[in-house]
Amino acid sequence: MSRIAVTITTPDGLCTATLHTPLSAGPAVILYADAAGVRGTFAEMADRLCALGYVVLLPEGYYRTPYAPFDVTTVFTVPEERERLTRLARSVTAEMAVRDTGAYLDFLADRSEVAGSLVGTTGYCMGGRFSLWAAAQYPSRVAAAASFHGGNLAADDPDSPHLLADRMRASVLVAAAESDSAFPAEQFERLREAFVAGGVRHTLETYPAKHGFAVPDNDTYDSAAAERHWAALAALYAENLPR
Repeated sequence: MSRIAVTITTPDGLCTATLHTPLSAGPAVILYADAAGVRGTFAEMADRLCALGYVVLLPEGYYRTPYAPFDVTTVFTVPEERERLTRLARSVTAEMAVRDTGAYLDFLADRSEVAGSLVGTTGYCMGGRFSLWAAAQYPSRVAAAASFHGGNLAADDPDSPHLLADRMRASVLVAAAESDSAFPAEQFERLREAFVAGGVRHTLETYPAKHGFAVPDNDTYDSAAAERHWAALAALYAENLPR
């Protein structure tokens, strides 16, 4: 297994990323980080996913706006840092994220390490929206999409992923957190209804853990929920990404 620094040309500029490659060619997966951005813990998560036999692309979604790294242990308790994080997260619109994903898919299509044309996506927190947007906007490419403690998946805004459910052809896994203000019960039910109406093959469940449960450097990391997430993700990809 190796970790390669790469640069991807997008319609908006140059996106830095790491490509995590197994010993032999495998299906590709795009990993979308949470709102605090790409950092060491996500590279380690990409390595773990790569060890299952997948070529994992971990892109820097904030490449348009250079920023100082966040300390995830204090970012939500220091008002200035929380505001900085919020501004940065809001700077990436749905249209930007979709354009970026198209560039990621083109990049992966040209890599000899990648087997097949179907890809998987997974996202955490804000990245959960990105993962579902990818499934909706690139249905011929994204065969499996996951969101873990994703926020605003069925919100009252025109870019909400649930409004695009009828475009999805992927098998979709959404694992919510308990009592999550970013994805409350009414959104959970709205998303379920959209998936059923759209004929989406889906698993939609709530883990007994707090928002951020799957990401090791979060204060709310929950080892039992994280291991459950890894098992669910492995099963999703094994079923839907042919080798």
